[in-house]
Amino acid sequence: QVQLVESGGGLVQAGGSLRLSCAASGRTSSSYAMGWFRQAPGKEREIVAAISWTGGTTFYPDSVKGRFTISRDNAKNTVYLQMNSLKPEDTAVYYCAAAVYYGSDYWTLAQARSYTYWGQGTQVTVSS
Repeated sequence: QVQLVESGGGLVQAGGSLRLSCAASGRTSSSYAMGWFRQAPGKEREIVAAISWTGGTTFYPDSVKGRFTISRDNAKNTVYLQMNSLKPEDTAVYYCAAAVYYGSDYWTLAQARSYTYWGQGTQVTVSS
């Protein structure tokens, strides 16, 4: 089992920045691919960033590419999501997830179904 706890959400004005953290505990968290997803009211959950277990591969959808950066510190069992140039449409609950996956295929990293463990989520609100 892996437990994931997100932090760092909050209210920010458009154009601002936030850094989300996801602390993992439990079984060998450094062997998991990690992803950040978000879900806005009335919308489906969508990927915003993913990183392979080695950290060598990252994935971003076009909606956040160039604005969001995912990184991981395996020594601290923590994954980060740096979000810059935030827009009101980035408002959502952001979830951290862990996948038992050792590859680096973009399609696999981007699918919610690939992830076994999920955090409780942290709210990000961007005001205009």
